[in-house]
Amino acid sequence: MKDIQKILRTIATAATVAIVVFSCKSKLSEAQSLDLAKTPLQSVDSMYMIQSEKGRLQMRVSTPKLRRFETDTLSTEFFPDGIMVYAYNEEGDLETTIKARQASHVKDKRNNAETWKAFGDVRVRNIIKKETMETDTLYWDREKQEIYTDCYIRLYSPDGFMQGYGMRSDEKARNSIIHRPFNSYSVVVQDTTRVLVDSANFIGPLLRK
Repeated sequence: MKDIQKILRTIATAATVAIVVFSCKSKLSEAQSLDLAKTPLQSVDSMYMIQSEKGRLQMRVSTPKLRRFETDTLSTEFFPDGIMVYAYNEEGDLETTIKARQASHVKDKRNNAETWKAFGDVRVRNIIKKETMETDTLYWDREKQEIYTDCYIRLYSPDGFMQGYGMRSDEKARNSIIHRPFNSYSVVVQDTTRVLVDSANFIGPLLRK
C-alpha cells in the first residue's frame, strides 16, 4: 500500500513539473514570436513638448499619440494621429506652424543619423510673411536647420501663387525656393494702403485710461 502511495506521489510530482515546464515554454514561445519592429516599446498619449534656449521659447510640439519602436539598428518614433509644430522667432513671436496627418523620427544607432519626416496633407505656414505651403511629404534636417521635399508643392503668398516639384527652405520657412516651378503667377500691382495684421501675435490696441 505504501509503495502504491509513493508511486502516485511520484506521478503527481512529475505531472506538476511537466505542466510548469510546458507553461514556461509556452510563454517563451510567445515572447520569441514578438516582432520588436512592429511592437511598441513605449506608448504615450496626448504628448506636449517644449524646446527653449536660455529661457527663450523656440518650439512647441503637440501630438495625440507617440509610439516608440526599437530594433538592433534603429530607434523609431511614430506619430500615427498627426503632429503640430509651433516655431517662434528671436523676438518670441509665433512665426511658423507645421501640421501633418502623420510623422516619424528615425535614428540610426550605428552612426546617429536622424530622419524627421511629416507626411499626409502637410501644411507649413509662415504667419509673419503670410505664406502657406502645401505638400504630401516634408523632411526636416535638424543639423542644417532646413526643411525640404521632392514632392509636388503649392506656395500661396501675398505676392502670388507658385507650384512645382521640390522645395528647400530654412526651418522657419522664411526663404522657400521651389526647384521646378510651373504654371505660377505673381501679383504685379498691389494696394499700397493695405495693412497686414499678424492675427496670431496681435493683441489689439491699447485702451485709454
